[in-house]
Amino acid sequence: MTSTAVREGRAVAVRPSRERTKRRLVTLALLAPALLGLAIFFVYPLVASVYYSFTRFDLVSEPQWIGLRNYQYLFTQDPNVVQATLNTLWFVVIWVPVKIAFALLVAGLLARAKRASGLWRTVFYLPALVPPVASVVAFVFLFNPGTGPVNQILKFFGIEGPLWFNDPAWSKPSLVLLGVWVMGDIMIIFLAALLDVSKEQYEAASLDGANGLQKARYVTLPSITPVLLFSLVTGVIAAIQYFTEAAVASGVASGKAVIGEGISNNLGYPDGSLLTYTQWLYVRGFGTYQLGYASALAVLLFVVAAAILILLLRRFKAFTPEGAQ
Repeated sequence: MTSTAVREGRAVAVRPSRERTKRRLVTLALLAPALLGLAIFFVYPLVASVYYSFTRFDLVSEPQWIGLRNYQYLFTQDPNVVQATLNTLWFVVIWVPVKIAFALLVAGLLARAKRASGLWRTVFYLPALVPPVASVVAFVFLFNPGTGPVNQILKFFGIEGPLWFNDPAWSKPSLVLLGVWVMGDIMIIFLAALLDVSKEQYEAASLDGANGLQKARYVTLPSITPVLLFSLVTGVIAAIQYFTEAAVASGVASGKAVIGEGISNNLGYPDGSLLTYTQWLYVRGFGTYQLGYASALAVLLFVVAAAILILLLRRFKAFTPEGAQ
């Protein structure tokens, strides 16, 4: 009787173990396409970039190991990396908060709209569907200092319009205006979050004597914090990788719309004010074919971006489980 019971106990113990193994294999099989894609398109390029950053590589000859010389040149000798980094940080610090603030403001107005709300939502969202190159070209022509309609309207009111994309002091703010115009993608997310806030919370706040500003601070903002975090993280990532709009604006404003041809002549026009980090990375990698040095730039960009995002997530307590004190 005892030996039979032991055998039965072992059989019962082995069966769940086999079932767990089977479930794990099925799970891995279902995840295999995603894991394979992650390995091919993220892990391998990342590891390869780290390796190439320690080499001299031009896509023609074999990579030559040179140790830390690429990083030494990056931090001590590169004449444009400091300006490109400062311009990119400007977009992170100014462009992202302004775009989020305007998107949240418009979403708040649309959430309160009672008539033709669908029409207004469509009107504010449509610019987000315009291709980036087309929107930049349109803005450069609209803000042309000599013939653009914006300066013509300002002149009609007796105001001398700035040079916009042709002035180093106004080139980046002009791109901020473009970012505000195409903020429909973030606006629609904010609108959904605002409409999801419980009306009972607003009613309770009203009974406690809260005014509109207090309701926004103590009811609205805490309720949409996850959406704000999402918008901030995605906005910072987009600003760190800011390339197309700045490159096209430089090319069109300087009269040379072809970005790849003669890029050293109009790079970051005017006066390097629109030179971003990713533009400089692109030039060193595909303009001068210094793939080893471009890999060093890419690795530094990845490390800085990861550090900034981790800091943001910790600042918003994103790593704290729900309900934890």
